[in-house]
Amino acid sequence: MSHPHPELGPPPQLPEGGLRVTPLGGLGEIGRNMTVFEYDGRLLIVDCGVLFPEEEQPGVDLILPDFTVIRDRLDDVVGIVLTHGHEDHIGGVPFLLREKPDIPLIGSKLTLALIEAKLQEHRIRPYTLEVAEGHRERVGSFDLEFVAVNHSIPDALAVAIRTPAGMVVHTGDFKMDQLPLDRRLTDLPAFARLGEEGIDLLLVDSTNAEVPGFVPPERDISNVLRTVFAGAQKRIIVASFASHVHRIQQILDAAHEYGRRVAFVGRSMVRNMGIARDLGYLRVPAGLVVDVRALDDLPDEEVVLVCTGSQGEPMAALSRMANRDHQIRIVQGDTVILASSLIPGNENAVYRVINGLTRWGANVVHKGNARVHVSGHASAGELLYFYNICKPRNLMPVHGEWRHLRANAELGALTGIPKDHIVIAEDGVVVDLVNGKARIVGKVQAGYVYVDGLSVGDVTEASLKDRRILGDEGIISVFVVVDSTTGKLVSGPQIQARGSGIEDAAFSAVMPKIEEAIARAAADGIAEPHQLQQLVRRSVGKWVSDSYRRRPMILPVVVEV
Repeated sequence: MSHPHPELGPPPQLPEGGLRVTPLGGLGEIGRNMTVFEYDGRLLIVDCGVLFPEEEQPGVDLILPDFTVIRDRLDDVVGIVLTHGHEDHIGGVPFLLREKPDIPLIGSKLTLALIEAKLQEHRIRPYTLEVAEGHRERVGSFDLEFVAVNHSIPDALAVAIRTPAGMVVHTGDFKMDQLPLDRRLTDLPAFARLGEEGIDLLLVDSTNAEVPGFVPPERDISNVLRTVFAGAQKRIIVASFASHVHRIQQILDAAHEYGRRVAFVGRSMVRNMGIARDLGYLRVPAGLVVDVRALDDLPDEEVVLVCTGSQGEPMAALSRMANRDHQIRIVQGDTVILASSLIPGNENAVYRVINGLTRWGANVVHKGNARVHVSGHASAGELLYFYNICKPRNLMPVHGEWRHLRANAELGALTGIPKDHIVIAEDGVVVDLVNGKARIVGKVQAGYVYVDGLSVGDVTEASLKDRRILGDEGIISVFVVVDSTTGKLVSGPQIQARGSGIEDAAFSAVMPKIEEAIARAAADGIAEPHQLQQLVRRSVGKWVSDSYRRRPMILPVVVEV
């Protein structure tokens, strides 16, 4: 198995007749999936998603793939294939189309409807090409065939990419539920046919590669939901992904059976479910769904609220309910269902929300105490089955953290794929398919690009470090006035602190140290404000560290008169 080396340099020129694969997101993480394929000077992008921030990224709204490597080549991009409508696969599209709005978007009916609604908010009208399973389209240098796959959202597709360099198959996110709610199976005969034709490189979803066996069928959840609905005494509040149409359908069915009305809460939930209903992917009995304001006139035992926030997102409806910062107030006896799995990294945020809800008297039902969610990603048993059907010549695990990628590679090796034909890459690592062999040839820039409000890319790792320090250790500002000629102290020092945990009176101990440092600098002929600022910072920093074992941000201001 080949894997990246930290000292990899820029990739060489792509050999004539070769196919280049450059993942810009989704390898080594769960989110911001984006892969660029290059053949004969043309680029094809598969997915362009976002990653949601963790606690150590304060103030960040979204994390995008880094478009630097393709920014000067956007005229060479023939299209963006969107495998399905989840945010970690389509959320970055508006930011890429800001740079070139006429790049064609290729996807299924539901996927395109979801991204078009999102782009409308960005005032972008995209060029789209609707495809479905079984369709074959020629896009620039790439011959694309689309294959049905089962996932936790309808209309998901895998894509086979044919070029003279060979055939690459990208699964997107998939599983092999044999009893799907929409009766749309992962098309194993199509994958077998592609395998017989010869798959030169297979890019496979790795998220559940560590999980043994097979993912339980979605329909198992329906009975669990009925049990929860039957036992609920007051309101039922369900938190789910805003795109999980199958799960919402099960909630609607249970609500209809038990005589409850349903209201959607949250802009993305209302928008997405409206799209799914209009396109026929969501079956809604007449009179079942009402506006949230109409619930005030209904008794609690007839109410179901469906909202976002199943991952503990701080601004989502459920988190705000847990913090008593939402118009919907949790009361004793309410039932809250978290109908999703935990995305790695979100565990603390989710359990914080569960604790907050429980504090106000809610009965919280989640994956840890009931089967209210099954994964949308193939487990190890399914992946083994899949490899034996596809028989790829080369394998490249995608979509997962390092442990998932490694586990997926091991599964491929167990089915007979030679280890030197299995490529474990990470974001930015360039893989070339030449003469039937895939190998790592270099690395390009593929770091995190942070979205903070209207700012895209302006937030750096250094500024995030400053935010963490401010949040954890506070800030101390020191104001001094010095003579511009002699450098001697004229006024101050004045010290103010916020969030440092140090009482104002305690700073009297450090003032003589600051005065002494400035006097010493004046004697040495040092009067330049920047140098004096550094002296003040060091004096205060050493005192705080020695006295309190803390490291707040220190902001010295030196004014000359």
